[in-house]
Amino acid sequence: MSNQPIEQQTAEPVSAEQAAIEKRREHLKNESTRIIEIANSESNSALKCIHQLSVAGGATEATYIAIEQRIVADQDTAGAYHLALLAQNTPDLPIDARQLIELVANKGDNQQRLALLKNLLLPPVELIKAQILASDDGDAIGQMNAYLQINPEGYGSHHMLSSGQFDQIVPLSPGNNNTDND
Repeated sequence: MSNQPIEQQTAEPVSAEQAAIEKRREHLKNESTRIIEIANSESNSALKCIHQLSVAGGATEATYIAIEQRIVADQDTAGAYHLALLAQNTPDLPIDARQLIELVANKGDNQQRLALLKNLLLPPVELIKAQILASDDGDAIGQMNAYLQINPEGYGSHHMLSSGQFDQIVPLSPGNNNTDND
């Protein structure tokens, strides 16, 4: 018996695997190009782009940059919230998560601020706290105080989950885009 047929059998799965990888890479490249075109041409399209990115299962660095630029151009607090959450789970993304978080904290509504407080690993507690207190929204202040009562350090939900409590990422309702350019 010769080892040649075994070597050929081993080489086939490797080349099939390589072909699958190349096909996936080409698909992501095409999806990235499409998403970048949407971000560059449609105002207030950040959430749509983030959804498309999620469906595609990833994208190029340029795609994330285009989405971030769309968010900043539109001052889109809902898009900023979702991209910031994505960035905390993927630390090597080429975006400025700090800028996105500050956009939500400074221009978002109190539901978005509370969601940041609960869902970021290390939220800017003092900034969020100051903005919510300044709003004089009794309900939001109560929710914030209740959350900080059980979590005074302001560690995000990951900390709460590890302590046996159940919490999940807080979705934002559609239509919370802040489109005015203060």
